[in-house]
Amino acid sequence: RDVVIAALLGAEEMGFSTGPLIALGCIMMRKCHLNTCPVGIATQDPVLRKKFAGKPEHVVNYLFMVAEEARELMAQLGFRRIADMIGRSDVLDTSAAIGHWKADGLDLSPILAPAQKPHPNAEVRCTQEQDHGLELALDNRLIELARPAIERGEKVRIELEIVNTNRAVGTMLSNRIVNAWGERGLEPDTVHIRLEGSAGQSFGAFMCRGVTLELEGDANDYVGKGLSGGRIIVYPPKRSRFVAEENVIIGNVALYGATGGRAYFRGKAAERFCVRNSGAKAVVEGVGDHGCEYMTGGRAVILGPTGINFAAGMSGGIAYVWDQDGGFADRCNPGMVDLDPVEDDDDIAELRELIEQHLAFTGSEVAARVLEQWPDVLAQFVKVMPTDYKRVLAERRRHDEEMEAEVHDNQTGSFVLAGK
Repeated sequence: RDVVIAALLGAEEMGFSTGPLIALGCIMMRKCHLNTCPVGIATQDPVLRKKFAGKPEHVVNYLFMVAEEARELMAQLGFRRIADMIGRSDVLDTSAAIGHWKADGLDLSPILAPAQKPHPNAEVRCTQEQDHGLELALDNRLIELARPAIERGEKVRIELEIVNTNRAVGTMLSNRIVNAWGERGLEPDTVHIRLEGSAGQSFGAFMCRGVTLELEGDANDYVGKGLSGGRIIVYPPKRSRFVAEENVIIGNVALYGATGGRAYFRGKAAERFCVRNSGAKAVVEGVGDHGCEYMTGGRAVILGPTGINFAAGMSGGIAYVWDQDGGFADRCNPGMVDLDPVEDDDDIAELRELIEQHLAFTGSEVAARVLEQWPDVLAQFVKVMPTDYKRVLAERRRHDEEMEAEVHDNQTGSFVLAGK
């Protein structure tokens, strides 16, 4: 019924969200953001993911049922095709809705007005395809220049200029690489692309393993969106006079939904940095509000100030924040995370390695100062880690130690028996 009404009001595409999820087994626990989905749909936990019992056939069956019911309603209204229904608001009856007390005094006539009334001779439905201009995309040139890597896995170095109308740079190239080499992609840094200028939105989106994007300039929103193994390096122009760590160099929502890869940004990121990151490792010199929101995996090193609401809904991964002014705790959302000093040897080694790489790739003065004052400056770093994630890792470490002890005991026992 909703599909039919939407078509009569002018819709040509209908999106489904909750319905197909229910068909796949969703029980609407409303815990999608907590990484504790009991049916294994909205979680990265391997134990919970094993509980997922949904199949593509379940969604197909659900959509067939929706189509069947829509066909029955179309027959009642006298329509043979969906295309014939689009924009036919004249067959909608609103008397029942208007008569309801909640809609008392509501005027629905603007919604139900035929398209031709305000716009004579206007098309009621889409009659021509949109031209996305993909043939003009910068990636077409990148694909040609990277052909030796795509076809034979040879190393390629590319240098070009970029402007802010060049969007999703690296995405089409990654598609070609994955089609040729599979999901694993190429060896790291097989294709190294050095760019100068201001990149458009979605710079390095969904970039696969084997591709490095090095940008001397700045980038807009969604840098590294869905990053899938590639490497992104952004630093300001060498001729610029401003202080890098005091200025924003990338836009909002960088590394949204990233699953792998690494990113190094010499400068600040705007809001919602690393939102829903589930596997990428990143270094940046400051972030705006809502940093690491809903993060489920990966690592984030913040070598500068943060905005408010940091780590809200964070259920996995680790963030290392350089808290120089001691006020980070007031800007962090403590609902799901613990704030600890960086004391574990593995954590210290990981943090130092990421900072060293940040210095090597970007020439960061901040990274250089941190390493010069190491290990004294280490006391100013805060380890942000989800409480449940910490508990799971502790249990896993304890289990591994017990297994190692058991193996050692068995080996010792075998040696004693052999000696006898």
